Formats: sequence, C-alpha cells, structure tokens
Amino acid sequence: MEEPTLLGRADGRDGEVLLRRREGAHGPVHELVVNGVFAMDSTETTSERELARFARMSDGRAPRVLVGGLGLGYTAAEVLADPAVGATLVDVVELEPHLVEWARAGLTPELDRVAQDPRSRLHVADVTTVLQGAAGPAGPWDAILLDVDNGPDFLIHGTNADLYTRETLEAAYGRLSEGGVLALWCQGPAPLLLDTLRAIAPSTGEHHYIVQRGHRTLGYAIYILTRKTTPTEASSPEAAG
Repeated sequence: MEEPTLLGRADGRDGEVLLRRREGAHGPVHELVVNGVFAMDSTETTSERELARFARMSDGRAPRVLVGGLGLGYTAAEVLADPAVGATLVDVVELEPHLVEWARAGLTPELDRVAQDPRSRLHVADVTTVLQGAAGPAGPWDAILLDVDNGPDFLIHGTNADLYTRETLEAAYGRLSEGGVLALWCQGPAPLLLDTLRAIAPSTGEHHYIVQRGHRTLGYAIYILTRKTTPTEASSPEAAG
C-alpha cells in the first residue's frame, strides 16, 4: 500500500495532529489523526453531511448556524451548499488552531471551501465554553450542529465529556432561536445522552445510519431536539379574553 502524503503536522492541544492524503479506490482520501488516534477520514462522510441536513428542520430556514467541530469540513460545507438551509452566517468553532490554519491555507478542497466562503466564520475556541456563554461567538442560532467527538460513550479526548452534560446541553438549548434545532452526531447509540436530551425536550428524536466502510458495517446516530416556539400574546388564552 502506498504511503500517505503528509499535508500538515503540528503539536496540537491534545498531542500531535496529522493531516494526510492517500490514494483510495475512488480518488484521494484525506485523514485526520490526533495524538496517534485516528479521528476521521473522507472515505465515508454520509452521516457528517446528514448532520447538516437537520439545520433545515427549524421553523422555516436557518440563516444562522453554529457548527461545533470543523473536522475535515464536511458538515460545514454541506450547510453552506444547501439552499434549503439558506445560511447567511455559519460560525464554525474548532478547538485545534492548526486545523483552522490548514483550512485557511486550503490544504484540502473541503476545508478550503469552508474557509473561502464569505458566509463562514472560523473561530478557535472550545465549543463548550461558547455554548455556556463564556467565549464568543454569541447566539442565538437557528441551528446548532455538534460533531466534536465520537459521543459520550466513545470519547477520543476525556475533556470533551463536559459537552454532553445536562448543564451544557441546556445552555445550548437556550442559545437556539425559537423553533431552532440542536443536533448531535455520535459514533453509535448513546442511551444516557438520549435520556438527558429528553429531560430538556421530551420530543428529542434519535436517527440511525448504517454505513459501509470497506468490510465493516458501522452504525452512527444523530440526536435532535427543537426549541419550542413561544405562543404570541395575541394567541394566548389571556389575550383571547
């Protein structure tokens, strides 16, 4: 097998970060490795792109979107490309500054697409602190799409556990516009996360995706909740007399 080409290497916040390209059966494949642990590649990105689709599920379109986790750029690029979302501003929050630098340098086509789009804003920050209001950018957003780690049961970095706490998820819910959607990608079903989300919004939904990666069959999950629309004064029982 041909050795992958190194596109970027840096000492990151959680260890060495590598961005590589190798030739796959259907063209170039980009890989992201963090501290020796495979994070993701571009072989199969169906569920990452499906995460972007949930931005359409707010009441009408979602002109302002927060994407937590840049990764290889597939979720943010899909949001920007989808006219059904109608995004006019996409805040992309990424903890690893080198990944943001590589996006601005255009080291892969997808990262370049995100960085060059005039509607996108790349922020180096911890999305947990952003959602808690301790760092910029500030909401509200019509959709918040989170793909920061593998989910609470399959963490690559233990410090990301705070993202999945009820405190942070309630803060995220509070930063949605009325009718806005919060969606979280996970590497597999996360029953405790579902329970936490349903305690915040009982209508929380769970969506499963079966994908094929070579000879392996993998099942991913996306959890979504929608912030209720507050009835207007005119439609309230008091206003009705």
